[in-house]
Amino acid sequence: MAKTAMKKASNLFIWIILGLLFIALAGFGIGSFSGGASRVGAVGDVEISAEDYARALDQEIRARIAQTGQPVTLATLRAQGVDQAVLQSLVARAALVNEAQMMGLSVGDAEVARQITQLSAFQGIDGAFDRESYEFTLRQNGLNPAAFEQEVREDTARALLQAAVIGGIAPDQTITEALVAYQAETRDARLLIVTGADLPEGVPLPNAADLEAHYAANPARFTRPEARAISFAWVTPTMLMDTTPIDEAALRALYDDRAALYRQPERRLLEQLVFADTAQAQAAYDAILAGESSFDAILDERGLSFEDVDLGEVTRDDLLPEAAALIFGDQSSEIIGPAPSPLGPALFRVNAVLDASEITFEEAEEELRAELAAEAARRAIDDLRDPVDDLLAEGLTLEELAETTELVLGRIDYTPTSEEGIAAYDAFREAAMAVDEGDFPELLTLSDGGLFALRLDAIVPPTLPPLAQIRPEVRADWRADAIRAAINARAEMLLGELAQGATLEDLGRVETERDIRRQGFIPDAPPTLVAQLFQLGAVGDVVLVPGADRALIAQLDAINPAARDDPNTQILLQVLGQAVAQTQAQDVFEAYGQALQTGAGIRLDQAVINAVHAQFP
Repeated sequence: MAKTAMKKASNLFIWIILGLLFIALAGFGIGSFSGGASRVGAVGDVEISAEDYARALDQEIRARIAQTGQPVTLATLRAQGVDQAVLQSLVARAALVNEAQMMGLSVGDAEVARQITQLSAFQGIDGAFDRESYEFTLRQNGLNPAAFEQEVREDTARALLQAAVIGGIAPDQTITEALVAYQAETRDARLLIVTGADLPEGVPLPNAADLEAHYAANPARFTRPEARAISFAWVTPTMLMDTTPIDEAALRALYDDRAALYRQPERRLLEQLVFADTAQAQAAYDAILAGESSFDAILDERGLSFEDVDLGEVTRDDLLPEAAALIFGDQSSEIIGPAPSPLGPALFRVNAVLDASEITFEEAEEELRAELAAEAARRAIDDLRDPVDDLLAEGLTLEELAETTELVLGRIDYTPTSEEGIAAYDAFREAAMAVDEGDFPELLTLSDGGLFALRLDAIVPPTLPPLAQIRPEVRADWRADAIRAAINARAEMLLGELAQGATLEDLGRVETERDIRRQGFIPDAPPTLVAQLFQLGAVGDVVLVPGADRALIAQLDAINPAARDDPNTQILLQVLGQAVAQTQAQDVFEAYGQALQTGAGIRLDQAVINAVHAQFP
């Protein structure tokens, strides 16, 4: 039992050590700390070496780089207090090791050897422990086998101590039950929906003064975001397709190559049930005709599935001549047979009859012509690539490029929300955000094979257009605000009538929602509706929830406690129980660790800590 617990508890810490080691393989060239300056501190009798602290910092830096994809320096981490967190984790580890040593808790050489030899990082290509790889890895990290094995021994003992402290903690059932009752509770409600159609007098149209006041009061709504004024020259296959000549003989050849696609013979969707001999097949056929059996019943008796007997789409040429004549000569029967098959006498079930079809050359010509034109246009664009590159290298502007080649000049005030024209291409969007003023235009490729080059002319700051330019937009925004205000005013009035004794049904169209979950949502309802329903304290309570184009008056009809016999509730009980146990274990272990640190005493050498920091760029 103890051995199993030791194995489970220690594996995590072994991997943590190895993570520190292997990340440090490509480290920052951390120097060696020797003599009295080799310790950043100690807890009790257990020292924290400078090398351990340096490796932990290195690991944290590389983890941040991997997570963000951006350069990270120690100065950045120190500004965020990460160096203190790293040092505190080493202090906590040393406190546990110190306590384990004081208790005489340790593991033997055999267990240390077993754990190390089972780690894949130290195994050769044959899966066996490789002593040379082991020693090389440790040597690259400034360790020797004895030092590393001592760390493994200490961390295994620490894991045993941790397991002993928190292993017996069970979840608090009172907390778990309370969480389940809260989370699994559902509610029923009726909703009175108020929309613009419910406004008895509608909303009047705004006059000039209304628009001017709305424009002046809401400049942020109409201010255009910062834009990048970009000139570009581009060409796509679609631009050249209409002017690309197509060889008529090539059209005919392409049609003939696809004859099997355009000329489909008569087909059947068949299932084939094979028998040992014709007598058995005939007996089965007669039983089906007499209603004494069925095709599916025979499949079940023989333990066959649909996939076992399905032939899919079949032509005459796919069947033996006798079977083809029988099956394709019968236009009405579902079960046909017995008929020969390569596997023996068989019954066939016809699932569908597909008539012969033909798409003529004239019917397919437009599709074929477009395909050949697109291919020819792409080839023409490929032929343009090198000449256009040369012209750009000679210093031609985009305007000159458009005059001398097939590329077309265009301009756009680009923002991250632009999607029209060339801005629909990801390649252009990326280039538009990356280009700087003064950059030399570079020929780039679009996803459909097109080419483009661009130039940043200016960065246009956020601008509020004059009212005269955006009057329709201001009018629409004013009207949306007016309708929203009128809907909310109407809902407030109905809420007052409800307080005077009216029912929801007396006031308008009502919808009923049942078993609303705390984390659920109601389609077409304001996103805050569910949260507000769960804030109501008693059945009959009412809440008004305004929305963008509607308002809802919600009345709580029922508070449904968690259904304990619901499988989902049982799953939730298990999940929350585990979460409560983990939280309790974490709190207990943190308190235990802090007590150990206080009792053992912590000594830190700031000069050595600063020396470690100085080793990092």
